Amino acid sequence: MLSLHIERVWNDNFEVYGADKVWKQMNRETSGVARCTVERLMRLKGLQGARRGKAVRTTVADKSMPCPLDRVNRQFVADRPNQLWVSDFTYVSTWQGWLYVAFVIDVFARRIVGWRVSRTMTTDFVLDALEQALYARQPGEAESLIHHSDRGSQYLSIRYTERLAEAGIDSSVGSKGDSYDNALAETINGLYKAELIHRGGPWKSRESVELATLTWVSWFNHQRLMASLGYIPPAEAEANYYMQLNSQSAIAA
Repeated sequence: MLSLHIERVWNDNFEVYGADKVWKQMNRETSGVARCTVERLMRLKGLQGARRGKAVRTTVADKSMPCPLDRVNRQFVADRPNQLWVSDFTYVSTWQGWLYVAFVIDVFARRIVGWRVSRTMTTDFVLDALEQALYARQPGEAESLIHHSDRGSQYLSIRYTERLAEAGIDSSVGSKGDSYDNALAETINGLYKAELIHRGGPWKSRESVELATLTWVSWFNHQRLMASLGYIPPAEAEANYYMQLNSQSAIAA
């Protein structure tokens, strides 16, 4: 019975959890079980977590274009939602050719707030992901929000930077020109590739990648346990923040 419960948790989470996260999820479901037992039974059943491969950079720095200031300096931390967003994109091979997938991530809880799949690496492609994030989050004028990216030409384009300014968002671009400039976004790209793309292929079409990405993003935001958040999902971390904020406001009133 315990083995079936372990396998069900593993299957429900894209078959990417190792023993630690399976154990944490079982405890969230009020199943009192020792971690060593989970690890032993997973080993017996051949269940393993996803392993990330080597990161591959897709954005090419354009040193000829003027860059905004680096307002982040590789410190990917935020005290609240809508304080710092990071953006990047990665690639996916399909039977119909290469696709590119862009993400916008809110740093506070590592929540994916915008994404887009495209056949080309154009400004329109990353702008679509940004527009989705703006629609979903509706950052207020009173909030000070920074958008950070690497030196990819798409993010330095006039249209992209003007859209950020129009939305009242401060632009930030990594100053060193290496992968550490946008490490958090590249981490999310790596998880996407390890947890979905590499395990779910071969991919036949853009439509199949879009549908799978939609499902993965929903799971990532609402179910995936994040060690950096104390093993809770991003959406739960944000809900806890607003609950605490409302409680403090009620006490103050």
